[in-house]
Amino acid sequence: MTQLDVMYRYGAAPTEAAMMALGRVREVYGIRHLQFDEAAKTVRVEYDATRLSEPIVHQLLRRSGLDVVERVSLLPPQPEPVVATPAAA
Repeated sequence: MTQLDVMYRYGAAPTEAAMMALGRVREVYGIRHLQFDEAAKTVRVEYDATRLSEPIVHQLLRRSGLDVVERVSLLPPQPEPVVATPAAA
């Protein structure tokens, strides 16, 4: 089993019907965990990459009625490399 996480930002708050459909998404073989952050309007999905791919996870969320806007990177922003300038002669 290869566990992966993916995070998406959503627009409109999920309706009651969408939340019920998302509950059924959790029953899909390969979906391990759904975690919502209402303040940041994100959903983090832990899934088994040997069973599902990221596009399929995205499609499952969209079909449930969640207004997925974009995929959010789970990596923190990396600092820009410092380029040394030659000393003036």
